[in-house]
Amino acid sequence: MRQRKVRENVQLYNHNMKLKKRYLPLVALSIFALLVAMWAGLLRLGWSLPASPSLALAHGPLMVCGFLGTLIPLERAVAIRKKWMFAAPILTTLGWVFLLARPGMSGAVLFTLGSLVTLSILGFMVYHEPKIHTVVMAAGGLAWVSGNILWMTGMPLFQMVFWWMAFLVLTIAGERLELSRVLHPPMGQVRLFGLFAVLLLVGTVVATFDLSLGTRLSGTGLLALGLWFLSNDIARRNLHHAAPLTRYIAHCLYAGFVWLIVGGGMMLLIGAQYAGLYYDALLHIVFVGFVMSMIFGHAPIIFPAILQVQIIFQPVFYVQLLLLHLSLIIRVVGDMASLQIVRQWGGLLNEVAILLFLAMTGLTAWKGRHANPG
Repeated sequence: MRQRKVRENVQLYNHNMKLKKRYLPLVALSIFALLVAMWAGLLRLGWSLPASPSLALAHGPLMVCGFLGTLIPLERAVAIRKKWMFAAPILTTLGWVFLLARPGMSGAVLFTLGSLVTLSILGFMVYHEPKIHTVVMAAGGLAWVSGNILWMTGMPLFQMVFWWMAFLVLTIAGERLELSRVLHPPMGQVRLFGLFAVLLLVGTVVATFDLSLGTRLSGTGLLALGLWFLSNDIARRNLHHAAPLTRYIAHCLYAGFVWLIVGGGMMLLIGAQYAGLYYDALLHIVFVGFVMSMIFGHAPIIFPAILQVQIIFQPVFYVQLLLLHLSLIIRVVGDMASLQIVRQWGGLLNEVAILLFLAMTGLTAWKGRHANPG
């Protein structure tokens, strides 16, 4: 009987591993989109690198729609296991490939179709679990669809980017609220969270018509959400957790919350930015300081869920985390002081931190691929 049980467990594990390997190409292609986006980012910083003339312009779409726009719906599709949901990461993968191969609207159209399927996935979640965290994530999906449509209509990136920002912030915010439910936050705090999310979304809508007012409203929403997370997120409790990996994740998240507060405060004080160094600083404070720090922290949760591998903590993880934030500080200082060489090196070190993160995540996942799935 015991041998039979062991044999059944092994067969089930092998079946699950085969199932998870199906998703590996989509994960690999999303990471490749990230690498190309990083190359484009160095071009935008002024580094002299071989590239097509249009690659620098693809930096933002590759990061938001090609990389994160593939991983986010893929994670949900794997968790829910409805075949139609996998159309979302497939469409966004095709989107960034077409964006590079045939510059024009084909990539944007595919991204928009992928975001519509993602919104349908989130709508499915709201239908089956109508809670504040699922509604907030669905609002993030709606922001992504809206931003992509506005992008196709020719809205300037400095105005449309608020929709992409709302997509990522609201998606992450909803996930953090979902994970923090184990703390049973008071309903008053949960409603306050919902109010701050609405404020961010309202600011995003207003920015489409009045960039100055919309920037300040969005900044207020970001600031309020960051402060809410510092006080209520489970990461606060886990900063001194006994498990090293749990403690590392908490430090990633807490650092991201601080950057969200900084970015929201700067948007509230500075207001509309159409281009230039302040614009660069504001965007990267949110997209790198907050979003990328969240990715560093969520990777040990997301990749095991998608690929059925175990991430084994290594103390060197803190090197990539510290480098990410120190290099961002260097970049922001270079922006604020108009020191081109400083911002260039800050941006380059940002990317070194991300490459180190990818390498360490891949290495530890490889080591943990035969770990006991139970």
